[in-house]
Amino acid sequence: MAKIETKCTRSGYTPKNGEPRSLPIYQSTTWKYEKSDDMGALFDLEAEGYFYTRLQNPTNDYVAAKLADLEGGVAAMLTSSGQAANFFAIFNICEAGDHFLASANIYGGTYNLFGTTLKKMGIECTFYDQTMSDDELQKLVRPNTKCVFGETITNPTVMVFDIERMAAFAHRNGIPLIMDNTFATPVNCRPFEWGCDIVTHSTTKYIDGHASTVGGAIVDSGNFDWMAHKEKFPGLCTPDESYHGITYATKFGKGAYITKATVQMMRDLGAIQSPQHAFFINIGLESLHVRMERHCANALKIAEFLKNHEQVDWVHYPSLEGDEYNELAKKYLPNGSCGVLCFAVKGGREKSIQFMDSLKLATIATHVADAQTCLLHPASHTHRQLSEEQLIEAGVAPDLIRYSVGLENADDLIADLQQAFETIK
Repeated sequence: MAKIETKCTRSGYTPKNGEPRSLPIYQSTTWKYEKSDDMGALFDLEAEGYFYTRLQNPTNDYVAAKLADLEGGVAAMLTSSGQAANFFAIFNICEAGDHFLASANIYGGTYNLFGTTLKKMGIECTFYDQTMSDDELQKLVRPNTKCVFGETITNPTVMVFDIERMAAFAHRNGIPLIMDNTFATPVNCRPFEWGCDIVTHSTTKYIDGHASTVGGAIVDSGNFDWMAHKEKFPGLCTPDESYHGITYATKFGKGAYITKATVQMMRDLGAIQSPQHAFFINIGLESLHVRMERHCANALKIAEFLKNHEQVDWVHYPSLEGDEYNELAKKYLPNGSCGVLCFAVKGGREKSIQFMDSLKLATIATHVADAQTCLLHPASHTHRQLSEEQLIEAGVAPDLIRYSVGLENADDLIADLQQAFETIK
């Protein structure tokens, strides 16, 4: 079996004799067929092929196949953004009147999607504390609870999710565990190996790696037995009248979840990845394994510098020895976590903002996980829509600075941090 480095560079698209070496961009909305029945079979899901890019496109499918291989899954699909991926992942198995559990320590945009927008659609989310005991978690489960959601490494608090424990908890309740693996990427963590069922990504982050392409992805392990819990998942386990009574779980087996997400969610909601952007994402994937190693090495060096600095109140980075999540990082992220860390400057929120404004090399940007170092203040930026109570629930301190370490020379970044500390003395 090929190693992860080889999969990054070679998986997904394998050209035949005389075909293009690089992944082609199929910049076409439609495909030609000679006979009406040929296209009719595609619309009935009785044949494989392409007819309209909103549902499927070869460029997208090649990249999705690479991501599925990297994660160890059976199938994947690309979406227009990571936010769309998380929405589709939940909405594919939840409908009005349903309930699901999500970690309170997730990205602010996802928190708002789950807690506000899905609520308007009749889907209720209960946010849980990742440090809760199994008994406490069990009290949150309802008869209509359909899944558990978490982030491998939380954004922005860089907590490490206990995948194996939470997968066991979800499965005891007959529901899947869905993990957002954006920060760790499949290079540093493969959640399926620890019992997770479905993985999502914001490919906008490390997978693209250059702040040039917005995208998302969903990968299915194929391991969750939908029919064993068919009363909970009618969308997958009962006939879909919009496709002449097809039952996805019986007709498509391990491919049921992604097939339904493609032919139903994408058909109706249309949040597709453009083929041009899928091409760029594939370029990012080809160097992902090299870049992640550098991101992690730089971040650890900077975390150690900050930990020992007299003007720093606290620093969190899971690969840092002594960090609260270091033991979980050793278990799930033995080759490194990510390039994101968080810290606070002594003096509180205003001092932290003054420090950020004094940096010259790191860029204040609503982004994370790319080649250039950037930072932001979550309470003022990504989590701005949350109330003070919600910020506390999400573990986002008012003085927290999220610092995303890029691929620059680490010593140059440390010098930039130092001059900012000198400026605010």
